[in-house]
Amino acid sequence: MANQVERMCQEEDLSSDIKDWSKHQVKEWVLKLDGMDSTVAQILVNEEINGACLLDISVKDLRDIGVKFGHARLLIHARDEVLKLRKEEPAYSRNQPEKPCKPYPFCRYHDTFRYMEDSILDVRESNALDLIEPHHEFKAFINTPDETKANKFISDVIHFAAACMNSRTNGTIHFGIGDKREGYVHGQVLGVIIGDIEAYVNDLKSAINAYFEHKHKHAAQMCIKHPRFVGVLNKNITSSDKCVIEVDIVPQSAICKENIYHTYPSKKFMKEAESQASKCFFVRDSGSSKDLLAQPETQEYEQFTESVSTRSNLRKQAEAIHLSVLKSSTQGSRLCHIITGGSLSLDKSNFEQYVIVTNKSHPSQFDSLQFLVDLDPTAVLDFDPESAKHGLKWHFDEHSTVNPHFPSQYQITEGAEDIANRLNLTRNTSWVFCNGGIETKSPSDNDQWLKKKETFIQDVISFLCRKDILPNERFLVIFLILSRVSDKMDPLVETFATFWQELGSTEQIICICDNEKTFTSLKDLIEARCGVNISDKCIYELSFAEVNGTILSLWSENRRSKRFLPCGGGGKVLLERKMERSLNILDVLCVNQCEGGNGDEIAIEENFYKGKISWWNFYFSEQPGSTPFIKRDCFDYIKDTVIPDLCSMRNACVLFNLIHLPGCGGTTLAMHILWALRDRFRCAVLKNISADFAEVADQVIKLLLYDHGEQAPRVPVLLMIDNFDNMDKVLDLQLLIDSECADKNIPSKSAQVILLNCMRSELSETTKQTADTLFIGSKLSENEQKMFEEKLQEIKKTHENAEKLYGFMIMKENFKSEYIKEVVHHTLKSFDINQKNAQLLAILVLLDVYCKGTSLSISLCEEFLGLQSKPVCGTTKIEQGFGEFSTLITRCSVEGKIVFSAVKVIHPRISRQCLQELTTTHKVKKADIVHLLLATDELYVSTQGKDNLMQDVCNILVKKYHTPEESKFTPLIQDIIKETPGLEETVLKSASKRFEKDATVSQLLARYYYLKKKDFSEAKFWAEKAKALFKDSSNIADTSAQVMKHELNNFIVNLNGELISPDKLRTFLEMAESTIDAFKETQNLAKQESLQRISIKTDNSHFNTLGYLGEIQVESFITNVLEKIPVFSSDSNRQEIMRQVLSGDIQLDRVEREDPWKHRNRPYYVILQKFEYLLYTLKHRMKANFDFLDSLHVNLGSRFGMKDNRDQLFQNELFRCFKQYAKIFCKSDSESHLKNKTLHIGLKLLQTRQSLEKEKVDTHCGILNCLSKGTSAEMMEMIARQYSFVCKHDGSPTERVNLIYVHVVLSCIKPDSQQLQPYPALTSLLLGVLREEIHLADSLALHFIAIVLLWPQSSSPVCKDFQSYISQMKTSYNALMKEVYNGKSPIIHFLLGKKQGYERLVHVGKIKKGLKAGQKQLISLWRSGKIWKEETMLELLCRVTGEVTTSRDCILADTCFLDLRVEVSPMYPSQISGLAEGSKVSFFIGFSIKGPLAFDIELL
Repeated sequence: MANQVERMCQEEDLSSDIKDWSKHQVKEWVLKLDGMDSTVAQILVNEEINGACLLDISVKDLRDIGVKFGHARLLIHARDEVLKLRKEEPAYSRNQPEKPCKPYPFCRYHDTFRYMEDSILDVRESNALDLIEPHHEFKAFINTPDETKANKFISDVIHFAAACMNSRTNGTIHFGIGDKREGYVHGQVLGVIIGDIEAYVNDLKSAINAYFEHKHKHAAQMCIKHPRFVGVLNKNITSSDKCVIEVDIVPQSAICKENIYHTYPSKKFMKEAESQASKCFFVRDSGSSKDLLAQPETQEYEQFTESVSTRSNLRKQAEAIHLSVLKSSTQGSRLCHIITGGSLSLDKSNFEQYVIVTNKSHPSQFDSLQFLVDLDPTAVLDFDPESAKHGLKWHFDEHSTVNPHFPSQYQITEGAEDIANRLNLTRNTSWVFCNGGIETKSPSDNDQWLKKKETFIQDVISFLCRKDILPNERFLVIFLILSRVSDKMDPLVETFATFWQELGSTEQIICICDNEKTFTSLKDLIEARCGVNISDKCIYELSFAEVNGTILSLWSENRRSKRFLPCGGGGKVLLERKMERSLNILDVLCVNQCEGGNGDEIAIEENFYKGKISWWNFYFSEQPGSTPFIKRDCFDYIKDTVIPDLCSMRNACVLFNLIHLPGCGGTTLAMHILWALRDRFRCAVLKNISADFAEVADQVIKLLLYDHGEQAPRVPVLLMIDNFDNMDKVLDLQLLIDSECADKNIPSKSAQVILLNCMRSELSETTKQTADTLFIGSKLSENEQKMFEEKLQEIKKTHENAEKLYGFMIMKENFKSEYIKEVVHHTLKSFDINQKNAQLLAILVLLDVYCKGTSLSISLCEEFLGLQSKPVCGTTKIEQGFGEFSTLITRCSVEGKIVFSAVKVIHPRISRQCLQELTTTHKVKKADIVHLLLATDELYVSTQGKDNLMQDVCNILVKKYHTPEESKFTPLIQDIIKETPGLEETVLKSASKRFEKDATVSQLLARYYYLKKKDFSEAKFWAEKAKALFKDSSNIADTSAQVMKHELNNFIVNLNGELISPDKLRTFLEMAESTIDAFKETQNLAKQESLQRISIKTDNSHFNTLGYLGEIQVESFITNVLEKIPVFSSDSNRQEIMRQVLSGDIQLDRVEREDPWKHRNRPYYVILQKFEYLLYTLKHRMKANFDFLDSLHVNLGSRFGMKDNRDQLFQNELFRCFKQYAKIFCKSDSESHLKNKTLHIGLKLLQTRQSLEKEKVDTHCGILNCLSKGTSAEMMEMIARQYSFVCKHDGSPTERVNLIYVHVVLSCIKPDSQQLQPYPALTSLLLGVLREEIHLADSLALHFIAIVLLWPQSSSPVCKDFQSYISQMKTSYNALMKEVYNGKSPIIHFLLGKKQGYERLVHVGKIKKGLKAGQKQLISLWRSGKIWKEETMLELLCRVTGEVTTSRDCILADTCFLDLRVEVSPMYPSQISGLAEGSKVSFFIGFSIKGPLAFDIELL
């Protein structure tokens, strides 16, 4: 039994003390006992029995927890045998030494090397081979009492150090290493427990000063290195609290010279045995230190001191030999060559990106790893589980921005570029924790890692090596070996093997370590695993400090220099690299941008003159000998007038639009303005217009607030945004930034963020300048032409082919069409569509014409052209692949889901002319190019930019552009139809194959077949396919309904005016009912989408109203058809019957009974009765949909509270349908009925209401709309009389509310009208309605007009419930409009004026008239905020005062009644951000259905 127990403990590598066993080790020990059941082991685990519990447990205890008596006795006996064996064993045999190990590297502190308990140091204490190889001295130090440990440590170190210094030899003294004299194996690692580490460090430093002579204190401090505390691991590789203390001695000849070193024992540190000694002189003697002054004779001492000069020379020679070995290394140049791909400059490196693979780090290494931060690696694969706590990731995080990732996040669960975008892969360093150490992920040993985690790391590597993620053959994998790799199962070995397999060679791999032993171990392991020799791919003779310096030296001075931002008052603040990298969506322009120069001036300028602008171009133009950068005529106006005006605005975020024709220098002008203002503003360019606007706003505010501390920002941000294709997106971004300023409580006495929106326009005519917009056209002024001519002369001096820099030359030639035609014709004279480069150019120009600003990734072009990129030998230039067409392209960088390099056509006009030239001269049609684009598989291989290309191709096929007459198809499809009729179908079929899973392409096919081909069966097929691909899209669902609607319309057209048979009526009504159901589905999906957008908060897409219009159109079809069937078409009386049926006022069976031709019409009645619900509710549904759409149009407008007039086509179609509706349901068209005294009062009321409905003034929205659509005063007076009549004869609450609206609108159109009720009478009527019960649908209209009319004024009594009306209105607004208001804001119907009564209500039309401004000018003034400073506004509007209440983010507006204050919300919350509670402000008030809003808020 005893032998078995001993053998088991050895096999299981259990701790010598049972109390150290875990519950799992107890379980394994029990399972190995003969006669023991596995159930016993499981019971012990369940009861949490560990080693400490096992020592105290008894047989009774075991019985109590369910262990049978026999098993309990066996277990207790086995435990006692273990205790007996441990007791009988001598201490030294109990800890038999294990494997030999090397000592910690000499004079190093950053190694991650740890000792293993009981391992043996394979060095001796005897003298070393030379003066450089260190002597070693071992001290067990474990039996020293705690109270004397510090003194013993100091004494032993001083003796050893003095001996080494006098003997001129390096040395290391180890505390916690046993030797034979103390009963241990010589060199056995024991480890000691240290309490206060700092005490040892500080005491040694003090002791050096105490023991050595004053003149030698400095030398001793330099020779005696700081103590090193090397961790000791338990045998099971778990951490212990033990360490080995080591002190290195380095007596360099330059420090010690020919001095000798006596020591003088300090009373504070001396031992008892040395209390009588006055001074000592220690030297190394074999494996120990000897005091020569303690000898009876002094002869040996004298001989030694006389030989000091000789020893110093020997030391100097030894150092020189050692240094010559180091100096002979050429690995510095190899490192430069490999890491730059042969360019020897990181600024021009042939590698675009870097991936780091690393293992366990040590804090002392961090100062030598700055190059990692500068390399800005795409990804770091980190195998150190403690990296986030105190390892490399923790250090890196101090200096840069990282995204921590799990390996599992790299599994392909969606599109590769979508994953990269979600992980932010190419914008910030992705830190992949490859062996746990983050959140709940626990680390594994090597064996477990291979079983559990290797597959996930293989997924990461496979993902990074995809050609559509990182640039093919243009990224380098750096294995940074921070701790020794000695196990063939080490994860780094497997990781290397996976990269080697994925990349196909070691050309893109480099290994960096800092010593030969680590290199040799790694090389041998990799050679055994992969069969490749990595010697020529390894750097190991340089220290990490030397590696760091070498790599950093490869950057230009500009890249190494600090960067600064303005901070107000002419001062500057350092822009920390971590902050700059965290602003990864912005290209930040610093005050000292480009300073330090760049060797690529010629290449950079050439790119500029081909169409690619950079900050360097402005910098070069300011250098001595250069002509100034060309100033456009409007440059000074924008810089010196527009920007200062914007700074004075009260909104936190203001906007100025620079609208320009493509290729006319708009982007260059905007960047020139930023460059000129970089010392007065914090300037930046938005790099990715597709970025999440919430993230953009957050980064802009970070830039604004950076390094301001508690102070308010003093320097605004000037943000340039370029290439937006939708002004709505620009306005959304502006409001989001404004909102972010409010959320951050940033005071905004003036503009904090200025958006310089550089936007392309296809309109060739000059756009009139407005308050916030300037247009740049394609015609240079004489002054501009003169400057371009001068610049050309300068260019000719430095560029051989200046005339081929077409981007510049086109502008220099003032955009002359003849010049562009000549250039294109000459360049394309050898064009052959069968050549690859010609095909690629054709594709590129087609895409650029129909999808502005398109580019193709260089990786994709290389793949298509068959170019092989070999970065280590220098890249093959893509320009060479394009051959003679290379003068028409230029390079660019694309910020999409990933960041990549690309090529584009140098100028939009070049693209258009190329396409024309291909058609006319080379007979290459657009359909041919599109077919080539869609059918060529090589274009869609997995390369960088594939997703961008797919999206661009999809856009040119699918994305329509809003024109005065909205087109049915994209410009490309329309041009193909004109150029090669019929081939568009072939193109679209090809598109359906290429984009098989894209719902929008299937939707396009459906639209083509129902609009162009009238093939409704085929259209339905594609519409259903689109729905299957995108089930929850209201837009896709609408297409399916549109197919049915057009088929229905086609059915009507095919009737050709002939009599409609019962069968055809049945078919028609079945189709109509199905179509209405389809449009209702669209409506429901639109509501769901809108609610989802509200929850997302960043999607400002508008509510989809197409389903409502579609239903109205179908119902109009029904009325048209029903008018033609015998039941309703015989005379006007029968049409009145139809009106009543469709209104639900009369049943069909009654109509049939009273029909004189009922037998003849019987088949029709049978059909109609099957669709009773459809018919009886038709008028109600049409009316409800009209009212719903009117409410949206009248009450909700742009994000700035103005009416949106862009949906005019929609409104025109709606009006056409309403005319059809009115013809059927609104017969009365004059007020003659009111004068006819013979008519029954009920009939008069009916006809009057029909008349009001016909004029669309039977709702408050319709009445308000009279102000916008220019209703005449006469018409409004007639409407007022009609409503007075209705209300006089028991009008409903809704009609009385409408009457109030009529009088308010009439007062705006004709203030002196005789039909106007006195203002007090109107308010009295209003108060009466407010006391009645009102339906929710009418509540919003009622409370809005109540707020407008009852706003406190001195001539009227106070309304006690006024504040409650505002609350009720806001509640009604959210209840009624929540589904539809996303992306819009309530329209401001009235503003509060200075006068009393009706005149106090100022409509926008009155402001427009007073300003003498057109609609665009009015919107521009309103949007910019400049309107509030206009004299007209100051004359008309009342400026109200109030107090800010920060708790509710609103203002309590003062009224003429001291005890009444009204809550008013700021239109721009940023205007009250940063203001203290109770701050007094003044402002104008606007009235919307969401509540009163404050404009132009100023602090009093």
